[in-house]
Amino acid sequence: MPFAEHVAAELRAKGIRAEIDGREEKIGYRIREAEMQKVPYMAVVGTREAAESKVAVRAHTRGDLGQKPLADFVTELVDEVGAGR
Repeated sequence: MPFAEHVAAELRAKGIRAEIDGREEKIGYRIREAEMQKVPYMAVVGTREAAESKVAVRAHTRGDLGQKPLADFVTELVDEVGAGR
């Protein structure tokens, strides 16, 4: 979970709210729950993503957006928040 903490810290440093769901539930359950709570973006990280410094991005209503380098994901979010979307 250290990479998830790193991702959250990067987002928070840019003024973006970030939470880690580290429960021992299955990933599908946690994704469904976040969708029901209308979480705008989810950055799903596991061992594969951590090894490549990437995040698997999911957007509310748009679903899976694929893997992105962490820096690109942070930049996109900062731009979107700055644009007021």
